[in-house]
Amino acid sequence: MKTTEKMQKIDSFKHVGLVIKPKGVSLDRHYLAIKSAIEKNGACLMVDEQSARLLGCDGVPFETMCKQSDFLISLGGDGTLISLCRRSFSYNKPILGIHAGQLGFLTNIRTDEITTFIDKIFKEKYRIDKRIMLEVSLVSGSSKEVIFAFNDMVITRPKISGMTTIDAYAFGNLFNSYYGDGLIVSTPTGSTAYNLSAGGPIIYPLTKALILTPVCPHSLTQRPLVLPGDFELEFTSKENNVVVIDGQDTYDMQDFDSIEVRVSPQSVKLIQELDGDYFDVLKEKLRWGSK
Repeated sequence: MKTTEKMQKIDSFKHVGLVIKPKGVSLDRHYLAIKSAIEKNGACLMVDEQSARLLGCDGVPFETMCKQSDFLISLGGDGTLISLCRRSFSYNKPILGIHAGQLGFLTNIRTDEITTFIDKIFKEKYRIDKRIMLEVSLVSGSSKEVIFAFNDMVITRPKISGMTTIDAYAFGNLFNSYYGDGLIVSTPTGSTAYNLSAGGPIIYPLTKALILTPVCPHSLTQRPLVLPGDFELEFTSKENNVVVIDGQDTYDMQDFDSIEVRVSPQSVKLIQELDGDYFDVLKEKLRWGSK
C-alpha cells in the first residue's frame, strides 16, 4: 500500500532556512551543528530575525528566508514546528523538524542526529510526507478571514463555568448539535494531540480525513466522528465561544456569523527519515507494547 510521496524531492540545495524555539534552554550548540552540516554540503544557512536575536547571529526577515530557502528547519518542539508550518504555508517549502522540546510526536529527528540526517538530505536519502491542513474561514457577512490549522481547530467556552451548544453543518445541512465543553476539529496529524486527550481516535497521519471530537459532552451518545476529507463543514453558536487554532491563536466567535472548515487544497510537506515508521513513534511516545 502506498502511504508516502517517496518520489518527491527537493529541487536544489542552495539556501536552507532556520527557525528555533523562541524560549527555553540554549540552542546555540545545535545551531552551530546545523550551520556546520549545511555549509559542509555547499549550502548557505539563513536564520530568521527573531531566532537570530536569540542566537546572537545575523538574521533575515522571515518572508525573505522563506522565499529564498530550498527547505526550512524547525529546531525546537512540536509547537515550533507547527508555528513554522502555518507561517510558511503560502511558500510551500519542505520542512525538517529537529526535536529539542518535550514530547516530540512531529519532530522525530534528535539533536544527536543533526549532522547525519542533514548529510542524508543532501544525498537524497529522505522522503517527503504530505500532511493535510485545515482551511478555517471566519465568516462575517460577505467577508471571510481565512486561517490555517496544522493540528486542530477548537470551539470552546472562554470560561470554565457552564456549557455551550455548537451547531454543526455538512454541505449546508445540520447534522448535529454539540452540547458540552466544546468541539475539536482535527487533522489526522493532530489526532494524537488534544483530540487524543479528549477521547478521539488516532488516525494515520497521511489519511485525508476530518475528525470531530466533542469535549466532555453532556450526553454519552455524542461520540467522535471521522469524515471524508472532501467534506465542507460549518459551525454556528449563539453563545460566547472562542475559536482556538492549534492552541496558538484565539478568536472570539461572537465577532463572526459562522466558522467554515475544509481540507486545504495544499498540503504541508514534512521531511522524514526514508524508512521511518509512524508506528515506531506511537510505540515510543504512547508506550505501546510496554509491560
